[in-house]
Amino acid sequence: MNIFPYTTVKPKDAGPQTSKTNVRWLITKEMGAKNFAMRLFEIQPEGYTPLHTHDWEHEIFILDGEGVAVSENREFSFQTGDVVFIPPNELHQLKNTGTKTCKIICLIPYKET
Repeated sequence: MNIFPYTTVKPKDAGPQTSKTNVRWLITKEMGAKNFAMRLFEIQPEGYTPLHTHDWEHEIFILDGEGVAVSENREFSFQTGDVVFIPPNELHQLKNTGTKTCKIICLIPYKET
């Protein structure tokens, strides 16, 4: 078992095609997690994740803040306490439309190698 404050994990830039977004990889293979990774995204006001698609699903819990989840044809509003499921191969992006940092827990399966 491993228990630690999330703030001990250094935030990293979430990568290309993002704006004002950091990610903390909280639970990883290196810790012994064999099936899933847990990430904490911190999206600043007016920030966003990339508009993209891939072969795996996302399970998301909105810890704090508000925004929109963008799909191919629509935007869905979300707020603190909401749950978002993004199926495999669905185009998606998360945007912070609020005035404070949006904190999002995102679980993803490890890709087959």
